[in-house]
Amino acid sequence: MRKYLIKVNGVSYEVEVEEVGSGFSAPAAVPAYAPAAVAAGSPAPAAAASAPAPTPAAPSAPAAPAAPAPAAPAGAMGSDVVKAPMPGTILNIAVAAGASVKKGQVLCVLEAMKMENEIVSPRDGVVAGIHTGKGNSVQAGEPLVSLQ
Repeated sequence: MRKYLIKVNGVSYEVEVEEVGSGFSAPAAVPAYAPAAVAAGSPAPAAAASAPAPTPAAPSAPAAPAAPAPAAPAGAMGSDVVKAPMPGTILNIAVAAGASVKKGQVLCVLEAMKMENEIVSPRDGVVAGIHTGKGNSVQAGEPLVSLQ
């Protein structure tokens, strides 16, 4: 078992990696997303350290769609605000302001960590306002939809 410290977007994570069986070579067992820890840990996977060059470009690619965020439509703030449970990107908004919704009805779809998460209504009500837009990046706790 080896421990590595990996830094992603300024946040450090401690990761434990376990070698499984003797049939794997060291470079094949090393994940491509951890080149810095591998290069410091052992000289054998040096080829793996050069392979992730496209990986740093990948985080900058999602930054481009974040540009539409300032164009988020403003709406009236209702008495019950549905907030983003985690950071992600809004893929779809399934309701409009003034629409009646039932408890459990999908309000919007939030993509986080390559998974689509349906954000549902906590209760019956009327949509007072939509506080984000399709394609916008949101942080945890940001208001998405408010209900009256």
